[in-house]
Amino acid sequence: METEEQARNRFQSELEFIQCLANPNYLNFLAQRGFLREKPFINYLKYLLYWKEPEYAKFLKYPHCLHMLELLQYEHFRKELVNAQCTKFIDEQQLLHWQHYSRKRTRLQQALAEQQPAQQQQQQLLPPQHGNATAK
Repeated sequence: METEEQARNRFQSELEFIQCLANPNYLNFLAQRGFLREKPFINYLKYLLYWKEPEYAKFLKYPHCLHMLELLQYEHFRKELVNAQCTKFIDEQQLLHWQHYSRKRTRLQQALAEQQPAQQQQQQLLPPQHGNATAK
């Protein structure tokens, strides 16, 4: 049975490792070194799927790693990662996704900021309400 300190160290190590999976260049490195062909390593990737559970996923800074972890469950994907062109394509797609997400988020925040003053002005124009309007 592992001690609390050992459990904490394992948690931290697995957290760091799983987040590295968001980096396509690291995946390419693992593929070129043959790790993605080794059965024990593939089993370890299967074991790490527990990080998809909300109580663990909340600790991730790079949630994209969960998508990569899911893709790593497929042999075809693991084989393709040896190819530098495949890795470059994934890297470019990630960058485009992040750029689109950032632009979309900025536009949403601007729209919300513009709505707030308009709502405040509308509230100021409304006549004050007095107690029970139906009682005369």
